[in-house]
Amino acid sequence: MEYQFNAGSIPLLVSMPHVGTDIPDDVAAAMTPAAFDKQDTDWHLARLYDFLGEMGASTLSARWSRYVIDLNRPPENTNLYPGQDTTGLCPVDTFHREPLYLEGRVPDQAEVERRLRLYWKPYHERLRAELDRLLALHGAVVLWDAHSIASHVPRFFEGKLPDLNFGTADGASCAPGLSEAVVARALAQERYSVAVNGRFKGGHITRFYGKPDASVHAIQLEMCQSTYMDEQAPYGYRPDRADQVRGLLREMTRAAADWVRG
Repeated sequence: MEYQFNAGSIPLLVSMPHVGTDIPDDVAAAMTPAAFDKQDTDWHLARLYDFLGEMGASTLSARWSRYVIDLNRPPENTNLYPGQDTTGLCPVDTFHREPLYLEGRVPDQAEVERRLRLYWKPYHERLRAELDRLLALHGAVVLWDAHSIASHVPRFFEGKLPDLNFGTADGASCAPGLSEAVVARALAQERYSVAVNGRFKGGHITRFYGKPDASVHAIQLEMCQSTYMDEQAPYGYRPDRADQVRGLLREMTRAAADWVRG
């Protein structure tokens, strides 16, 4: 299977496109040692969000590493943040600019197209099908795109990133009421810093599938990994930190589901 999927009963689908760690053998053969550290993975998110099943939410998470193909990039590989540095559909380097491929082994267009067909398309077909199923059942649905990143990545932003970064494509991917209901829960606490449509406004999944006029409301949450894990290898899960933020995640996802059900 090219992904992990669980169908739920409430109008909430949580997508985790960057949790995958598998690299096919034929792709791995062309890669440098830096690729196998997989440092840019959204580590442990499935564990952090493991309350979703009892809530009745649907979940979709990636099997393949983002170094194989980035499920949160458009298939045309257009830059989602014009004028700013970002990694592409088939990344050629890590967030710290370490080459991912041996000399002369960077994927050509034919290889990119092959990976789109084998790894990118199945994830998006399942995502679309589940949104349509939930929409038919409930009349409206929330797509929550879950991400995490190291709190300091100079390539992409200066200093430390806020702990919780919500993206709604500057308000285009969901109704204002949804973002207000979710962000209100975040602002009600004092442990974590919060940003809305800051450095991370939402990737391809949020922007492409979020169609509030069609009753599909998408919101992205990019979390600092320091809130729940060690940011250095071997990237250990920290229950002492995670237990603190899990309660807030539960509140916010519940608020999203409650809002869409009216």
